[in-house]
Amino acid sequence: MEIQTEPAKLSTGLRWFFLCGGGRFRVVATSANSSANGSGESLRNHFLIAMPSLTDAMFANSVTYLCEHSGEGAMGLVINHPLDLSVEEVLEHLDLSADGRLRQIPVMAGGPVHMDRGFVLHRRTEREWEASLAVTEEITLTTSRDILVAIAAGEGPRDSLVALGYAGWGAGQLEAELSENSWLSLPADSRIIFDTPYHLRTAAAAALLGVDMNLISGEAGHA
Repeated sequence: MEIQTEPAKLSTGLRWFFLCGGGRFRVVATSANSSANGSGESLRNHFLIAMPSLTDAMFANSVTYLCEHSGEGAMGLVINHPLDLSVEEVLEHLDLSADGRLRQIPVMAGGPVHMDRGFVLHRRTEREWEASLAVTEEITLTTSRDILVAIAAGEGPRDSLVALGYAGWGAGQLEAELSENSWLSLPADSRIIFDTPYHLRTAAAAALLGVDMNLISGEAGHA
C-alpha cells in the first residue's frame, strides 16, 4: 500500500485537516465541493479487512474503519493494532490525571499518516464536542481536547477507541487496491469496534460475511 502523506479530501462538503499541537487535538475545516466516487458507492462506515496479499507491517491482518470515502479519497482508522501505549499514558502526556482503569486500555495505531495526532472514535453522545465529524447517526470521530478531558474525568463517551495516526488514500487509490484484492470490504458493525476485544476484531468482521480469514486466499472482492 502506498502511504498517503497528506490529509484526504472528504465528501462532507468540507476538507478536514487533523492537527495536533501544544497538547491540543483539533479539526480545521475549509470549504470544498463534495462528490461521489467513480462508482457512485461510498464505503464510508465500512470495514476494510486486509487480505493475505497485503503484507505491509502497518496493515497486515488489520481491520480499518472508514470514516470517509469519496471520489477525492478516503480516510479511516485501523482498529485492531495496539501500540505499546495506554490511554492513561496519552492523557498523562497531556497533563491530564486519569484513574487506573485507563491503564488497561491500549491506544490503537490508526495508520501511518500523522502518527503524532490523536483521534477518538466513539458512539455518539448527547454532549457536543468542539471538533467532531458525525460518521453515522451512531458513530462520531472527535479530535478536540475536550473529549480527552472528559475521558480522564470519567465523563467521556461510554464506548470509545483512541488512536494515533490514520490511514489515508488519494483519489482512486483505494478503488485500485480493492480491484487488486488487497482488501475485503463490508458494512461496519459498531459492536466490533466497541464491544469486541481488539485481537478478535478481524475474525469477527470476517464472520459477518461467513469468512474464515485463516482459510481465505488473496482472491476475494468486496461485498
